[in-house]
Amino acid sequence: MNFSVYWQHADAVSKTLYFVLLAMSIATWTIFVLRLMGTRQLKQVAYTQLSQALEQLKTKLAPLGFEQRKAVAEQALLRQISAEKANAEKGVSVLGTIASISPFVGLFGTVWGIFHALVAVGKSGQAGLAQVATPVGEALIMTGLGLAVAIPAVLAYNICVRFNRGLAHELQDQAHGLLIDTMLQQESATKKSDEKVTQQSLVGGQA
Repeated sequence: MNFSVYWQHADAVSKTLYFVLLAMSIATWTIFVLRLMGTRQLKQVAYTQLSQALEQLKTKLAPLGFEQRKAVAEQALLRQISAEKANAEKGVSVLGTIASISPFVGLFGTVWGIFHALVAVGKSGQAGLAQVATPVGEALIMTGLGLAVAIPAVLAYNICVRFNRGLAHELQDQAHGLLIDTMLQQESATKKSDEKVTQQSLVGGQA
């Protein structure tokens, strides 16, 4: 089974499909490696963005009641979590698409190669097994290439999806912790301001 012989007899369609599979493989490994390298940084950025989302609201939360403060903070955190999820899912859909279509691209290349091999055998007038087996076997290389692209893409897709699920749970936990801390701080600040107002009124009454 010689790939160079197959390449010499391949037409433009077969060569185009080969380069398409090559581009899919490069895209798969590029996205996967970039995601692995940016995993820790993505978490840190997401945590920072959640904290900043609440920091920007602290001054606006002060005049509101407890329930209103809680509702506003929850909405801000949910919106930020959605933004971080969308950021984490970039490229994952590409992996899923490659994993889905690459086997069929390889299969189409095999069918196309077998068709041309059989046409060539028919024109030669020699329809023996020896004449058919070699070109047909070489055409099956495209199926192998399609699977070689699809299997890493499926594994990379599953790993990225599992990471995104874990990140979503961690962001939820972080958001709950930030919400509790913010509510406690706001409640403490409200009590202190009320105490000051009460003391001032008492001092004014004594005067």
